[in-house]
Amino acid sequence: MKDAEKLLEKYKAGTCTPRERMLVEKWFHHLNENQPTDLDAAHLLKSKDTFRRTVAPMLKHKGVNLWQRLLVAAAVLIVTAAGIYLFRDPGEPETMVKTEQENDLAPGGNKATLTLADGTKISLTDAQNGELAKESGISIVKTSDGQVVYTVSGTNQPAQPASYNKIETPVGGQYQVNLPDGSMVWLNSASSLRYPVQFAGSERKVEITGEAYFEVSHDASRPFRVVSGGQTVEVLGTSFNIMAYDDELATNTTLIEGSVRVSGGDGSKVIKPGQQSSVSKNNISVKEADIDGATAWKNGYFIFKAEEIGSIMRKISRWYQVKVEYEGVDMGKVFGGKISRSRKVSEVLKLLESTGSIHFKLIPGEQGKERRLIVMP
Repeated sequence: MKDAEKLLEKYKAGTCTPRERMLVEKWFHHLNENQPTDLDAAHLLKSKDTFRRTVAPMLKHKGVNLWQRLLVAAAVLIVTAAGIYLFRDPGEPETMVKTEQENDLAPGGNKATLTLADGTKISLTDAQNGELAKESGISIVKTSDGQVVYTVSGTNQPAQPASYNKIETPVGGQYQVNLPDGSMVWLNSASSLRYPVQFAGSERKVEITGEAYFEVSHDASRPFRVVSGGQTVEVLGTSFNIMAYDDELATNTTLIEGSVRVSGGDGSKVIKPGQQSSVSKNNISVKEADIDGATAWKNGYFIFKAEEIGSIMRKISRWYQVKVEYEGVDMGKVFGGKISRSRKVSEVLKLLESTGSIHFKLIPGEQGKERRLIVMP
């Protein structure tokens, strides 16, 4: 508390360093509950609870002016929500400073490769906006905002033999696909979607690897089926997220709207909005879902809520194209926070480092080798 008060008094007197001034202004900003924050909800709730129990009675005392109220409130917020980070000993080295200046990593972006039915490959990263191809009476168009749109290019098209396209995103890539039936699919990094150019017959069936978010157009006569990671998800019209990376322990399906049936191994379960199914070793379990966390990537964020460091670093590895290595780290340690996926890797790592219990070192790749990110206690 005393350190916070000293810092705020320096701010009032105009003697703060640029870094100290930035920290104070950041925390005054956080006093406004309607503003977004990079801190996780648990930290903020703890701060507000501490404020109510220990500080609010002090603010009722006669003669306490506005500055004193802000001083006390900001001090509590700083100490409880980010004390270790904000008041680190000035002599303590900051691992990420060198990384920021010399070897930072830019975030991923709209990158993908489209493979047509005849085997032709088109780099969506490099292709010009506009029509890419026509197949089976379908026009395939690339838009300026990272989408591939399939539309029927004529009326009364005769039935065509089944032909398939495939979109693949690299590590550090993402893309959106608008299918001919009006369904929309968002692909996360290191993912793929295989789908027919036309949905003919009694079902609409696609296959994915990695992670994808679906908004499926309703068509009661033709169920929509997604095959991924040892499971099949059947829907009529709904919104849901599937994570089926090979390096994850389970295939998770998170339902936002509607109703889906998840089948895997010898069983199946129907999940409701706000639930998540997990398929692992032919077993299916269902639990309440963290909707914000499951769909954060699609909305342009990393959101960690009491998430183990291994899970967090897998997400960072896929988005920033970096190999992660661990040196003496407690893999059971959990972290929380929220930050935009458009930030450079140093900013994401600083959010994690703010706990004071973990540090990082980024090593540049040499002679064709991968860049490495060392995780240390």
